[in-house]
Amino acid sequence: MSRKTSRINKKFAELAQKNEKALITYLMVGYPTQKSTFDAIRGLIRGGADIIELGFPFSDPLADGPVIQNASTRSLEKNIKMGQFLAMARKIRKESDIPLVLMTYTNLLYRRGYDRFFKAAKTAGIDGVITPDMTIEESREYLKAAKKHKIDTIFLVSPNTTKPRLRKIARQTTGFLYLVSVFGTTGVRTKIQNYTINALRNTKKTVGAGLPVGIGFGVSTPNDVKHYVKNGADAVIIGSALIRLIEKTPASEIESKVANFARKLKAETK
Repeated sequence: MSRKTSRINKKFAELAQKNEKALITYLMVGYPTQKSTFDAIRGLIRGGADIIELGFPFSDPLADGPVIQNASTRSLEKNIKMGQFLAMARKIRKESDIPLVLMTYTNLLYRRGYDRFFKAAKTAGIDGVITPDMTIEESREYLKAAKKHKIDTIFLVSPNTTKPRLRKIARQTTGFLYLVSVFGTTGVRTKIQNYTINALRNTKKTVGAGLPVGIGFGVSTPNDVKHYVKNGADAVIIGSALIRLIEKTPASEIESKVANFARKLKAETK
């Protein structure tokens, strides 16, 4: 299977036929427990999420705000290993064909060996990888291994990425391009900035129709989803707001509460 027919690309093609945009949701594996993570995943699938992004904890999560940093720390305290992460992916894959994306940091992949890592990830059912600290200048071996094992490489751009660099990053990106909505880290925001909307429109114009653009960081409500879809986003990515919901929900209610939240978010992508 080529990356042109990856689960991620198939999902965007399927949504385009229905005139829908993608709802991408983020969870930290192992937070607050492995069971809670899996219950939340089932809730997301029930609620209509299109792609699930699974975070693997790292000791220095430079792109993440306090909510995800705390989730990462708690997951590390439980000594979550990559083997457990991959087992979780395999477990999801037995129940669903939903595209799965791993989000973590480069050092973890480098230490394991890119080829070894991507082979294991592919076998477990991972479709794409996001590494916020991977630069295109240092990505040669990373890209080579990902291409060999047919895994999408999702790179990040920001509102101040120049057009020449944006084009350069887009050429190495498969699956979708991740536009960071704000100057700063992940986290819930109370207001959508004008510069974010301008960045979204400019990114879409520069990249063209061939590569979907997803927007994340600070997206937290159905209204946010509606606003970004209205302004051209192909996908909207929700993370911190979902983790905060899980934090305050009794374990027995996580699946149903997450499903209800996802349903409201997904409704605004249509």
